[in-house]
Formats: sequence, C-alpha cells, structure tokens
Amino acid sequence: MRSRNPVFSRRGFSRDNGYAGFNAAPQAGGPAVATQGNPYAQGAQGNPYAQPAGNPYAQNPYAQQDLQYGAPPQAPATAGRMTMDDVIIRTASTLGVLVVTAALAWALLPVDDANIGRSYGIGIGAALVGMVLALVQSFKRKPTPALILSYAAFEGVFLGVVSSVVDNRIADGAAMQAVIGTMAVFAAVLVAYKAGWIRVNRRFYGFVMAAALGFVLLMMVNLLFAVFGGGDGLGFRSGALGVVFGVIGVILGACFLALDFKQVEDGLAYGAPREESWFAAFGLTLTLVWIYLEFLRLIAILNSND
Repeated sequence: MRSRNPVFSRRGFSRDNGYAGFNAAPQAGGPAVATQGNPYAQGAQGNPYAQPAGNPYAQNPYAQQDLQYGAPPQAPATAGRMTMDDVIIRTASTLGVLVVTAALAWALLPVDDANIGRSYGIGIGAALVGMVLALVQSFKRKPTPALILSYAAFEGVFLGVVSSVVDNRIADGAAMQAVIGTMAVFAAVLVAYKAGWIRVNRRFYGFVMAAALGFVLLMMVNLLFAVFGGGDGLGFRSGALGVVFGVIGVILGACFLALDFKQVEDGLAYGAPREESWFAAFGLTLTLVWIYLEFLRLIAILNSND
C-alpha cells in the first residue's frame, strides 16, 4: 500500500502485479480471498504477513488439538499488523501538526501591507521545503514518521499564510468555508465508497491518473506563462475558466480520496505491517491539502468577481 496525491505516482498500484489489490479484494470491508495482486501475498513473493485464505488457524500450532478436545479455536495472531485504529491515529497526528503550524503561521505572520512581503516569502519557502520532504518520502520504500510530520509542519505554515491572505484580503471567512467544503467532500466520498457507489478498479484508476496528469501539466504550463508573461498566464486560474478548473480540481481530489480508501482497505485485508499506516496518513494528508487549496482558490475567484 502506497498512498499518494495527484502530484506523485501511486507506487502501491504498480508493485508486484501492477495494481495492488484491484479486483483482488471485495470493496468496502469484504474479506480478501485471492492473493493475485496482493502486495503482501505469501508464496513466491515471500510475504511473512499473509495467511492462507480461509484458514483462521493458520498461525495456531495447536488448532487441531483445540478442536479435538473441544477448546475454542484461537484467533490468528495480528501483532504488528496495521489496523484501522493505527490509520486513524497516524492521520490525526499528521493533520494535527498541520493545523497547529497553520494556526501559528496565521497568528505570527501578519499579512498587512507592511508585512505581507515577508509573510509571503516565509510561506513560499515553507511550501518548497514541504514539497521536497514530500518528494523524498514518496521515493522511500518505508515511511519515516519524522519526515512525514516535518512535511505536515511546513505545509501547515504555507497553508496558514495563504489562508490568512485570502481570508483577510479577499473573502472574509474563506478559510472556514474551505475547511467545511473539504470535510464535506471527505464525508461524501467515504459514504459513497462504503456504500459501493464508487467502484475503484483498474479502469477507474487509469482514468483518474490520466485526468490528474493532464490537469497538473496544464497548471504547470499556465504557471510558466504567468511567470514569464505576467498576469494569470493562460487564464486557467481566474474568471469563469478558473472556476471550471477549480471544480475539476475538487472532483479529482475526491477521486484520489477514493483511491486512498481502497489502498487502506487493501492494506487491512492483506495484513500490511503497522508502519504502513504512516503511508496512509501521508497520502490522505496530501489529498486533503489538495482539496482544501482548490476550495480556497475557488472562493477567492468567486469573491474577486463580485
């Protein structure tokens, strides 16, 4: 399991058999009964975490003796495996660090006319450091909690500065509106995923990745035109066109949330090691930051057009 936002490749879907877990485990909590495509499958891949499918006594050497003498069967050992509690705790820790540093940046880095230049500089510097840390973690095979939490801290500084600018200089209450919008998207995608309305499979993955790649490349071209030509470049981030691309960005973020949920579900079903919960927290944080920024940009555009 490897969770990533649209900026990074999702290596969890290309490990072993190409798409880890797709079409190998039932969606929304069903038991995993197949090992093809399982990144933790035992056998040729030598996975020490997986159990033979359908055998609840695989790791109990006294299972047959227990059955013979009428003793209740022992549950298979799960020590060292990722649980939903692990994912929730790690994600809460990462988001907590991000929120705290964002609040500190908002309070300590004023965006009035006298200080906005310095605040912008610190915010952009924090964003660059956060991006480097995220890239480093993305290419590491194992999660590093300190690296993930450091990314969250620097990303929080950037978000705090940007949110303060939009909230204080463009649209009062924009930050809270963006937070509510992000929470609403998260809840809606989670409900839709658990209800089976969103089916995450190879076709869904391919469509989302192609759309995200096109979106990111287009935004990069727009940024280059803005840097060298001035203004808003090709106009993809302002006016009516900016609203359209903002909505597309939110939809893409929602799709990546579904991919994150699928990866967490596969990790739980296939007995991923506990450290993988940090990857889940990292990926969910990246995706939620993406959605929040798209909402913040949308609110800024809509209020600028008033």
